[in-house]
Amino acid sequence: MYAIINAGGRQFKVKPEECIDMNRLAGEAGGAVVFDKVAAVGEEGGKLNVGAPVLEGATVEAEIVEHFRGKKLIAFKMKRRKGYRRTVGHRQELTKVKITAIKA
Repeated sequence: MYAIINAGGRQFKVKPEECIDMNRLAGEAGGAVVFDKVAAVGEEGGKLNVGAPVLEGATVEAEIVEHFRGKKLIAFKMKRRKGYRRTVGHRQELTKVKITAIKA
């Protein structure tokens, strides 16, 4: 069984006992999180229930494993022959979440 959830402005396809990285969530490591914006629930090679826009009564339960920062991304701007160079680094705040249950 799998579900497609909306979290942090993005959509994720999740399965039970799977770990995913998403934008930073509020809560401590070891805490529980419930995602109630479930767009679809289905089975591999089987039936798919699709909501419009979300399924009523469907939830996905998860556990926060850890908070961490993603790898550093470099944004470099340059204008040729003008001596203009700007470098900016960015590290996204992320949360690793383990899916515990999908309730349709």
